[in-house]
Formats: sequence, structure tokens, C-alpha cells
Amino acid sequence: MKTYDVIVVGSGSGGEIVDAAVSHGMTVAWVDKGPLGGTCLNVGCIPSKILIYPADRIMEIREAKKLGITAEITDIDFHAIMERVQQPIRESHKGMEQGIKHAKNLDYYKGEGHFIKDYTIEILGQEIKGKKIFLGSGARPLIPPITGLDAVPYLTNENVFDVKEKPVSMVIIGGGYVAVEFAHFFSAVGTKVSVFQRGNRLIPNAEPEISEILQKQLMKRMNIYLNTEVSEVKKQGDEITVVGKDKRTGKEITQTSQKVFVAAGRKSNADVLKVENTGVTTDPRGYIQVNEYLETSKENIWAFGDAIGKEMFKHVANEEATIVWRNAFHDHKTKMDYHAIPYAVFTYPEIAAVGMTEEEAKKNNKILIGSARYSDVAKGEAMMEHDGFTKAIIDKQTEKILGFHIIGPYASILIQEVINAMALGGDIQFLAHGMHIHPALPELILRTLGNLQEVS
Repeated sequence: MKTYDVIVVGSGSGGEIVDAAVSHGMTVAWVDKGPLGGTCLNVGCIPSKILIYPADRIMEIREAKKLGITAEITDIDFHAIMERVQQPIRESHKGMEQGIKHAKNLDYYKGEGHFIKDYTIEILGQEIKGKKIFLGSGARPLIPPITGLDAVPYLTNENVFDVKEKPVSMVIIGGGYVAVEFAHFFSAVGTKVSVFQRGNRLIPNAEPEISEILQKQLMKRMNIYLNTEVSEVKKQGDEITVVGKDKRTGKEITQTSQKVFVAAGRKSNADVLKVENTGVTTDPRGYIQVNEYLETSKENIWAFGDAIGKEMFKHVANEEATIVWRNAFHDHKTKMDYHAIPYAVFTYPEIAAVGMTEEEAKKNNKILIGSARYSDVAKGEAMMEHDGFTKAIIDKQTEKILGFHIIGPYASILIQEVINAMALGGDIQFLAHGMHIHPALPELILRTLGNLQEVS
């Protein structure tokens, strides 16, 4: 059995730890079922945004009439769009494979390994042991126990990028980030889309006002059924029928489509890794339990990223990887700070947020709320953007930003100014002191903060 200074499981943000360990002259085992790059590169943020960018352009063309422009889309090359997804992934794989090939003291084990005893993993018929182990084993699509689902060829974020021909119709099961992003894409390219969401709104962790605007906009081009539990899926010839029940009325809702896409949440891969065999505990949902230093229940084993199920974003996993490396090899421990985690949802309209929701902030703070429409500033009015919306949540006593939420064009860009302010302490005066270009959309941030009102 070979013993390493470091074992890293997972090739997403785990690559950051591998690079650091190799550069420090340590012996490293990198364990991953592949393909290299993890969820984000292969089946997550990178390929999905390559799809969504043309979808955004399609929607802008369709909405150009409000600006006095009559435009027509004569063709959408679905095959070309899907093929373009693969090119940057192939290039990234090639670069990583070359890096592994030339790295000293690094052994790459491509396969599905699992723990068999303390600090020991069995993979590809071999046993390897690590002095320090880092678990970035990720997550996979959660497949709900729906009658008949296992008997139909359903899509998830892991195989949707293999679709070569545009589906005529699609039912999407779920109403979170993945669901609304792919609903936007497929609807934009011409697929008839229906969304079944068991909750009472889309993007449940977003502000209610933002969920409402998103629903209003998406319903212009697709069917959305909220509070609807899918009870059965059955294949009928070349089509698939999805049966749901409205939880409020008991009414049965049936949709037949060519494809079914399951986007009902995520499930940690900790069970596949059998972490219990090395003394690592998981929570009731199956995610690896860690403390504020990202230490697991087993000494010298750390976990991060989607495997721990806290804030499941690539930028968070990268930060967590930095923290676990620092805590593993430095005497002074660093806590992972989750108080101002930003996120964006690349649906249409785009959504971005950072920090607390109003509901969360009310629990321990007296707060001020500010809101504005895009059309409240000159640039937004020029864009004829009347649905875009912003909301600020401010601590009344300290005047610090607790949360900020945006829905509308360039939301993921606009939010960055607020993120930077929160990273520097969150004082609203930090934003007010910076001169803002007029007329430009960032004025929307100031307008929002200028509309603060007390709430009970």
C-alpha cells in the first residue's frame, strides 16, 4: 500500500489543493472518477452559460420591438450551439492532462474510489493511504422517488449537453437555479417548456418579489405549475407523460412531452465514497459535516465544496479550498465566512444577490429596506426596462448592508459593487462616496439606497 502526504478527492476545486501540495514538494494522490475539472467545467456553470448566452441574444431580438426595432430570427442552429459547448471543455481537459503528466510526485487515479478503513481508499484494485486528506467529492443530481421515472430516459444537468437535436417539447421537474436556467434556454431556442415546481414559488431562496417577477416573465413563454407534486412519469410511444397534483386544490395536471428534465436538487457523493469507513460523519441529508474551519469529525480530514452542501457555488468552493489548505498546514486556523456569499442565476431576466434575505435579516436586526425599478434611473428608462427590480436590506443601527437583491439585465455585474462594499465592512457610505457615471445602470445602486424605509 502506497502512503501519500496528501490525498485529494475530486478534481473541481480540489485542483487548487493539488497544485499547492505539488508546488510544496509533497507526494500527492489525486482521486477522481472524471472527467477532469469537476461539475463546473463539465456539466455545470461553464457549459450552461455557453448555452444561455445565445438564448439571451434570442430574447433580446424578440423584445426589440418595444424599442421600435422590428427584427426577425430566421434560423437557430441548435446543433452548432450544442457543439460549441464541447470545445472549451476539451481544451481544458487537454491542459489539465498535460499538467498531470509533467507534475512531479503526483499520481492521478481516475476511477470511483471509496474508503475501506481509516485514511485508506481503495481504487482501481489498489489501496492508498493519506496523512492528510481533502474531500471535494462533489454532488450529483437528486432523483426524486417518482413512480415510473426510472423507466424513462430522463435528462439531468449531467447528460443534457449530449442532446443533439432540439426537443419539440420538454417538462422540467424542479424550480431552482438549474430548472429556470434550462427552462430559459430551451424555451428561447423554440422548445415548448412546462415547469413543475413542488414549492410555492420559483427560486425559493430568493426574495418573494424577485420570484414573482421571474414567474411573470417566464410565463409569457412557458407553462409553470407551482405547488405541484409530480406523482408519476410514464412513456407513451415516443413521448413521456408527466402527472402532477396541485397540493392546494388536489387537481391533477398532466403534460406530455418529448423530453423530461429532472432538476429537483442535489445529493452529496459522500455515500459513494463511503466516508463512514474512515470515521467521517454526515448530516441527515447525506452531506459531510464540517466545523467552522471545514474540519470533518476525523482528524486530518477536511471537506469542502458541494460535498458539504453549504453554499453550492464554484466561487465558494474555491474559497473553501483555500481555507482548508491554510488550516491543514498553518498553526493559525481560519474560519470560513459565509455572511456575504454572492450568487447569480442566469435565467431571463437575470438574478443576482448577496447576503441575507429580508426574512433572515429580521430575525436579529432592526432593518431598513430600499427598493427601485430599473426605470427609476435614466439608463433603465432608455432601455425601457420596467420590470427590473432591486432591493437593499440595511441594518438600521449600523447602516451596514445585510443583503442586496437584483433581477434584470446585467444583474450579475451590477451586484459586484455591493459585494465589494460588503467585503470592506458593508457601510453604505462606501458606495455613496464613489462617483457614479451618469447615465449608467450602476446609478441604480444609489437610487435603491436613497429609498430606504423602516420596516417592522
